Amino acid sequence: MSNLPADLIPTLQSIGGALATGLLVGLQRGWQARERPEGGRVAGLRTFTLIGLLGGLLGWGWPGSPWPIAAGLLATGALFAISWRPAADAAGTLSITSAIAGLVTFVLGAIAGQGYPLHAVGAAVGVALLLDLKGPLHRGLRRMQETELDAVLQLGVLSAVILPLLPNQGFGPYQAINPFQLWLAVIFIAALSLLGHWASRWHGAQHGLLWVGVLGGLASSTAATLSLSRSVRATPELARPAAAAVVAANGMMFVRMAVVVSLLLAGAGVRLGALLAAMGAACFAAAAVLWHRRGQRQPASVEGEAKLFDLGTAFGFALALGIVAVLVRAAQDLLGTGGVFAVAFVSGAVDVDAIVLASVQMLGRGELAAGAAAAAIVLAAVANMIVKLGMASTLGGRALGWRVAAGYGAAAATGAALTTVAASLV
Repeated sequence: MSNLPADLIPTLQSIGGALATGLLVGLQRGWQARERPEGGRVAGLRTFTLIGLLGGLLGWGWPGSPWPIAAGLLATGALFAISWRPAADAAGTLSITSAIAGLVTFVLGAIAGQGYPLHAVGAAVGVALLLDLKGPLHRGLRRMQETELDAVLQLGVLSAVILPLLPNQGFGPYQAINPFQLWLAVIFIAALSLLGHWASRWHGAQHGLLWVGVLGGLASSTAATLSLSRSVRATPELARPAAAAVVAANGMMFVRMAVVVSLLLAGAGVRLGALLAAMGAACFAAAAVLWHRRGQRQPASVEGEAKLFDLGTAFGFALALGIVAVLVRAAQDLLGTGGVFAVAFVSGAVDVDAIVLASVQMLGRGELAAGAAAAAIVLAAVANMIVKLGMASTLGGRALGWRVAAGYGAAAATGAALTTVAASLV
């Protein structure tokens, strides 16, 4: 293209982008109706490509006027409206998906024609993907429970309604309470918990103890440990596979912590997340060894119970985060770094996410050294593991307890070793 006139290159890019948008959507629509006879579908690959091209030409030819584009959109809609009834009778369906897809394709073509081909093509990829996911989306809707729909809508309220209204600045003692950051953390945790609930309900329990631990641990490793420990109490023969599942659930806790840290603090957060990911990997390795030694005749029929998030849980978590954020700064002010470690250990016994987020925020503002932040997070994780180990030993018995202790020991040793070099990592 170096030999082409400079003013021709943007034109070719715009028209080419319009063609690409129609081709992408038309490829999916044409494939969807590939079994229909020639002339038996309203629009296919060629028609959608031409619709995109039409929008591109109108957008390119009249960049300052919306009327040609509006007229083209109206005409495209009228053609689909005229052909809808015969097509619906022939196909036995009332769907207007192809008509809406045609209008969207026209608009994307016009956007490309007005000088935004990359934006239009990217949107067309998303449209084609959405159209192609019809089967999985419909199956998911059929399997979704009313409580899950409520949770999705509540998550939408948290992220799209409440979050934009919150100020992104510090308030309260030590300016430690940032409403925007606290609520953003709530959204991350809630989304991960909801994802863990779906995964556990749809794919986890019926596939055995290990899936209960892995997928249940994504939502709540403590809940997964409780469920598995009770199962061992009722059926002692489950001790070996349940131990692998409990340790794997703890590994998922570290994965969740790593994701939250990496999302909330770019750069240093990603590197600090590597420490947590390494501890999770140590848990998974220990779980693999325990699972390999479980024997082949162990029953695996435990039902996993992933925690379903709700607004009450979200508000409680936000309150806990705010309290921990203030306590950590007060402890540092009164007792120095040792005070932060004390708060980390105590709060970690109840919940690791709060101290993780507080440490990351202090690290981002330069109030806490990188090595101290890593040590606080490891201490919180160790305290949480001690609580879960006690739960496993008390409810599941000694056979479960010592195996879980061995797996947790591998993770704790990994964290202790990596903490000594955390400053260089972050």
